[in-house]
Amino acid sequence: MKKTIILALLALLTLGAGAQTQKEMKKWMRKGEWRGNFHAASPHKTVNAAEFYTQYHKNPGQWQALFQWLATTDLTAIEKGKHPIPGTTLVASVEDSENQPLEKRRSESHRRHIDFQYVVKGTEGFALLDHATSPANCAYDEKKDVIHYDYDPRKTNFFECAASQDRFVIFFPGDWHIAKIATKKSDQRIRVIVVKVDYVE
Repeated sequence: MKKTIILALLALLTLGAGAQTQKEMKKWMRKGEWRGNFHAASPHKTVNAAEFYTQYHKNPGQWQALFQWLATTDLTAIEKGKHPIPGTTLVASVEDSENQPLEKRRSESHRRHIDFQYVVKGTEGFALLDHATSPANCAYDEKKDVIHYDYDPRKTNFFECAASQDRFVIFFPGDWHIAKIATKKSDQRIRVIVVKVDYVE
């Protein structure tokens, strides 16, 4: 009986510690210790704080270089195309593109990379898929680091990210997503900065 009580108390303490850690991770994200000199935007409400905290601390060099590059680059004037981020293997893709109807966009997730996306002109539509109702519809493509899914739009979380909102989104491997979905705005043209950060196990 005594042993059972001790084990139950240990379990409660463990759960308490986990909840406290989650709270600390969210506080860390809100506080912005990761920012460096980058103050133009903050994480979108969909960003997984625990994953962000964990990946940042496992791979600080890439994240710090990414935010430094964002802070020191005129993102609305820079030429579209691929831009290496100094001191890293990261490449920023500056994309002048247009949103498309949902049926023309493909769902995806990645295993080795994290999608960092920052809308600097226009409004981009995004979606996060429900895992339980979104089976994979192809084998994982290791070369392209991508897998695609079937999904039920009724169980899919749609949102928008606009340049005027000063937000960026981050899709970790567990975030099965769709990007560049048409919004209700009259203008579907966007400029988005996309960087694939290494995911560290």
